[in-house]
Amino acid sequence: MNMKSRSHPPVLVVMTQQEKHEFMPPDLEARLRALFPELVWADAPLRDDQWRELLSEQRPEIILCAWETPSLPPEAAEHLKYLCFLCGSIRSLVPRELIESGLKVTNWGSSVSNTVAECTLLLILAALRRVGNWSVAMRTKGEWKKGRHPDTLSLFGRRVGLHGLGAISCELVRLLEPFRVQISAYSPSVPDETYKTLNVRRAESLEDLFSTSDVLVELAPGKPDNYHIVGDDLINLLPENAVFVNVGRGMVVDEQALVRASRERGLHIALDVYEVEPLPVDSPLRSLDNITLLPHLGGPTPDRRRDCGKLALQNLENYVSDKPLINLIDLNTYDRAT
Repeated sequence: MNMKSRSHPPVLVVMTQQEKHEFMPPDLEARLRALFPELVWADAPLRDDQWRELLSEQRPEIILCAWETPSLPPEAAEHLKYLCFLCGSIRSLVPRELIESGLKVTNWGSSVSNTVAECTLLLILAALRRVGNWSVAMRTKGEWKKGRHPDTLSLFGRRVGLHGLGAISCELVRLLEPFRVQISAYSPSVPDETYKTLNVRRAESLEDLFSTSDVLVELAPGKPDNYHIVGDDLINLLPENAVFVNVGRGMVVDEQALVRASRERGLHIALDVYEVEPLPVDSPLRSLDNITLLPHLGGPTPDRRRDCGKLALQNLENYVSDKPLINLIDLNTYDRAT
């Protein structure tokens, strides 16, 4: 096979027609084909044997792919230099040893922060207004509010605590501005300048954060040190009528502690992530009254997945121009992914 020029390296695109429609609509596909006129497009899903045969035949230097792509076999490292993943976690797609050997991998990274923040705001409002309670009660029990004094709450003027101050939290801070809330955050590795720029108070400890938050949003990274870091001790520090929202990582929270707080203290909870996904049918979370549940929908909605495609195109252009890649996944990031 003749060596390809740097501007036209062998490129393999693997995705389903639905993924193509959402991540790479016609205008973005046109840009992609202009950048790589000789690319090869393969329809997913693929059996493992088909996948290995395709890799052996095409020997791509670059792979652009989405959710339905099979895991990379170790021999892919012989020719593959860059995997541009349109989605989030790459743990099931890329073996760790390939990154150790120098494979460059990027994902959707911060391009989805705005839609996750949007979903977070939805869950905050739903918990404060008790949407989960009333949606079930009205549909299944024929209930209606009793009197003029329901226990619903407004977001305006509340104290909001963010456990984690990454890209999603930064977007959420901007969305919360019209509600004139007081925001605190606990994220020790984030510099003071970031807190100052966002007008966010740096909490001295997790205990400080939880005890001073009417709305606690869980956005801590899913690293081993954070396993069940949020348990009874912290949850019971939340003030009366507080709400707890988790859109980060399920493993950070002891779900049994949430169940106890809901049943014993009436804590209102809103969750989009869980320690085990899909959430088991017999999970006690499903039986709680004071809860709003979403099935991990916080990521980009199908109509905004084109944002991930645009980021991927930028990265592909950067790659062929020897410019830095955006959201490059190193071993530390890989190990923190779920």
